[in-house]
Parts: sequence; structure tokens; C-alpha cells
Amino acid sequence: MNALMLDRIHFAFTITYHYLFPQLTMGLAFLIVILKLIAIRTNDARYDQAARFWAKIFAVNFLLGVVTGIPMEFQFGTNWSEFSRRTGGVIGQPLAMEGVFSFFLESTFLGLFLYGEKRLSRWQHFGAATMVWLGSWISGFFIIVTNAWMQHPVAYNLMPDGTYQIASFWKLLLNPWAGLMYAHNMCATVVTASFVMAAVGAFYLLEKRSLEYGRIFLKVGVTAGIISCVMQIFPTGDLHGKYMARMQPAAVAGMEALYHTQRNAPMVLMGQPNEETQTIDNPLVVNNVLSFLIYGTTSAEVKGLDQFPRDEWPPMLALLYYSYHIMAGLGTWFVLLMGVAAFLLWRGKLYSARWMLWPILLSFPLPYIATTAGWMTAEIGRQPWLVYGLMRTSQGYSTHVTAGNSLFTLLGFLGMYSVLSVLWIVIVYRAIEIGPDATHLPSETLTA
Repeated sequence: MNALMLDRIHFAFTITYHYLFPQLTMGLAFLIVILKLIAIRTNDARYDQAARFWAKIFAVNFLLGVVTGIPMEFQFGTNWSEFSRRTGGVIGQPLAMEGVFSFFLESTFLGLFLYGEKRLSRWQHFGAATMVWLGSWISGFFIIVTNAWMQHPVAYNLMPDGTYQIASFWKLLLNPWAGLMYAHNMCATVVTASFVMAAVGAFYLLEKRSLEYGRIFLKVGVTAGIISCVMQIFPTGDLHGKYMARMQPAAVAGMEALYHTQRNAPMVLMGQPNEETQTIDNPLVVNNVLSFLIYGTTSAEVKGLDQFPRDEWPPMLALLYYSYHIMAGLGTWFVLLMGVAAFLLWRGKLYSARWMLWPILLSFPLPYIATTAGWMTAEIGRQPWLVYGLMRTSQGYSTHVTAGNSLFTLLGFLGMYSVLSVLWIVIVYRAIEIGPDATHLPSETLTA
């Protein structure tokens, strides 16, 4: 295995592991704000207590997100130095703003939110929670802007030395790809947080303890979950997919394993891509649907991989195909599950429906899988480009870092992150096991 492949595996592993934490903190920050707002509007101290409970989970995830995020910044210089040299004049801007502005904004107000409740008024404490939420979402925006430039480069100048410099910072921020990707990504974070919150609520009701908080977690989680799950598909997923079909048609063809250009193109629900015969084995398809989803008419022509040079095909076609279908399949399951749960909640039967509480509890890991599959779809689909149309992946890695060095550090990260995983599981499990009842309710929140 050569150094390029090891560098790709190295970065794929560290960024996949890292994003397990920010996706929950960004979504959870929004739900904590909702809990705090309900507490103020209803004067119900249980919602304040629920917010305190989830603040503990948030803090743990935030800490591990920081610890696992820092090494990725160094990897740009160690494993991908040529990419950094040539594109640093563009991607350095949003990455710096993510660290200087949004990260420190989030960190500062997180301290106030966690430790300043007794010194702040209820509205001030709500304001601190809101700033934590805004900081985390602004942080996500700058990261998305960076990735969007790699997917759809805009607002740059090619310099005589082969490097790229930013031409317009505002055009970089307003990259259409960034707006569509950001909306889709942030819906996904709320989906993850909603499933986690609803799963903990279901756990408490199934265990017949902390029943009041179990009902609160289920109510907030299912309500936010059904809204975000629907928005994840339409309009955010729909708009992003249509824009991707315009700008990266080869990626879309690879996602559907569409080897040959077709009119009335079908959507493949199941099947196995066969690269030797350039067909799909054992296909289960819905006729005309792919043409309709992309172009709004069943008679539209959808470009297949045969319209592109072979060296511009996504190289790991089967992995791209399966990643996309796992993401889409789980997204459908999320809507069905949360739809039924929301109906039972509306009818007042959810809290006692054990047949529904079990699927909610057992489904909590699925948004993590769906989000990982979604990012794999985006990143594998962009290949063989590191910056789409400008720089191939084979041109961006550090040629002076040997395969042995990359393998050594990869094994080191595997070991360290295994330890972090155990610590995270123990701390979060202990917090859930103790439950939200354990923390004393301040008298001022009961009488406010």
C-alpha cells in the first residue's frame, strides 16, 4: 500500500471519528435552547433541569470534538502539504475564522452556560445557551464553506507559482454549494440529536424511572425529529441533489451506478453494481423516478458514466453506490419511525407504547451511520479530484512522508481513539444512569 492511499485512509479515519462528536453538539445545542425557552415560557423547572442534564452530555462531546479536531489541522501540513501549499490562500481564510471567531465564541459562552446559572438571570442564562448554539453553527458554516470550495471552487485566482489565492471573500462565503450543503448538514445534526434525546427518553420509560424527564425527552426529541427528518429529504436534500447533478454529474451517475446515459432513468432501490459488465445485478428499480427527481420530468435524459473519460470516474464506485443507498435508505426509515412516533405522541399514546419505544431506543446509532455515509458519498463522489476540476488527489499529498510514517501514525491514532471511545462511553453511560433527577433543583427556578 503506497503513501497516498495510507494518507487518504489516515485522514478518512480521523475526520470520520472526529465528526461523531460535533454532529451531536451542534444538534444538541439547538435542542438545549428549545428546552431553556420552554422553561421560561411555561415556568416549569423540569425543563431547566432537562437542559442541565443535556448540558453535561454536550460538554463531554464538545471536549472530545476539540481533542479529535486539532490533529486534523496538523494533517494538512504533514500528510497533505502540497494541497496546503497550493490552496492555503483560499481555505486558510474560513478555517482561521472558524477558530478565531466561532470556536472561541462557543467556548466562552459554554463556560457561562455551564457554571454561571446561579449568577445570571434566567434570560441571561438563556442568552448564553443561544450564543453556544450560534457559535457551534457558525463554526459548522465555516467548515462547510471550506469543503464546498473543494467541491465547487469559486472566487479564486490562479497565481504564476501554481497556487490559488482568494479573489472575493464574500463570493467564497456565498458559494451556492456551501449554502445547500450547510442546510442539509445542519438538518442532519438536529436529526442526530433528536434521535439521541428521544432514545434516552424511551430508555427511561422502558426502565420505569425518571418518568417525567423521559416524557420530556421523548416529546422534544420526536417533535424536533419529525421536522428535521422531513427537511433532510425535502427541501435540503432535494435541492442539494439537483445542484450536484448539474455541477458533478459523474458523481451522481456513480451514486446510482448509472453506467449508460438514459432517458426515463429509473431509481435503483437495491442491487449490486457490476463494474465488469457495467450493469446492476439483481436490481429493484422504480422506473422514471431518477429523471423526475433530478429534472422534474420523467422523460429527461440523465448522463451516465459513459459520458465521461474513464479517468474521471469516481474510483471506488461500489463504495460510493453503497454509501449513497445506505444514507437514502436510513433517511427513509427516519421519516417513517418519527412519523409514527409523532402520530402516537399527538394521540397521547406514545409514552405507553412499548412496541414503539424499543425501535426509538435501538435506532439511536443510525443517524451516525447515515451521516457518515452521507459524507462518504460527498467525498468519494468528488474523486479523483481533491479540488474539483483543479487539483487531483494524487497531486495533493506529501511526497516526502513515507508510507511507513503514515502507517505508524495511523496505528497510533487508532490506539488513542480506542481509549477515548471507552472513556466517552463510560462518562456518558454514567450520566444517563444517574439521570436528570440527581441534580438538585435550585429553589430560585422553582419560585421564579
